[in-house]
Amino acid sequence: MATTPLRQRVLTAPITKILLVIIVCFIVFVISQKLTSTILDTTAIDRNFRNLIKGIIASTVVVYTYILFYKKIEKRSITELSIRHLAKSVFLGVVIGAVLQCFTILVVSLFGDFQILAVNPFSYMIIPFTVAFTVAIFEEILMRGIILRITEEKLGSYIALTISAVIFGLVHLANPNSTLISGLSVVVAGFLFGVAYIYTRNLWFPIAIHFAWNFMQSGVFGAVTSGNEKTNSLLTTELSGNQFITGGEFGPEGSIQAIVFCLLATIILFLISRKNLIKPYWRK
Repeated sequence: MATTPLRQRVLTAPITKILLVIIVCFIVFVISQKLTSTILDTTAIDRNFRNLIKGIIASTVVVYTYILFYKKIEKRSITELSIRHLAKSVFLGVVIGAVLQCFTILVVSLFGDFQILAVNPFSYMIIPFTVAFTVAIFEEILMRGIILRITEEKLGSYIALTISAVIFGLVHLANPNSTLISGLSVVVAGFLFGVAYIYTRNLWFPIAIHFAWNFMQSGVFGAVTSGNEKTNSLLTTELSGNQFITGGEFGPEGSIQAIVFCLLATIILFLISRKNLIKPYWRK
């Protein structure tokens, strides 16, 4: 009986497929950012557009790194990044993410204070747009494409969803001004993005939800996102009131209503995704 070479067994081991590609994705992301920055800084291109180009290149490099590695290691077509249903996935994801964020801000305006101080040029949205899509692609590749997908193969959907969502929340606890409420909110968002992936078995769907949520929050409503500093935005706003409603210094995504709305969306997606759930290996 033929035996699988040691090198192949090591490369195809779940822990290797997770850690190796995460490390490589981090490395290529940083290198591509630095190289692109070095080149673009010598040009007369506007700073905002330079950052946009850097974000596009870095995100593209990460996507192709993921595709090339798993195509080589797992010897399959990378269907989770197929462009076959790209437009539909992106459109639906952007609508869901935008609506969830709008409802979250609506509650702030009803029970707290949401003031629009100024309406700025559309060019003010370039930086938050760049940050939002770069973060969405990078984090979803890592959390859902690598950790959730590979863990799910062995441990099943329930355990994999929990592991990836908790890791997602723990990573964000390191952000400035994080709280237990904001951590719980991010964990719930992790479940939402994970179920979105399971529903379509396509990473573009959770990427689009993640992007729209962040972009609406920072690029349109001008709120703090994940405890980070404010960027330029379409609207210059001021949020005040109970921090359980405003999210405090972490931003609206760290609010009670954000948890409720994301949880409701998660439950709905989960109910219509049940046929796509994977059983753990010991129950197959």
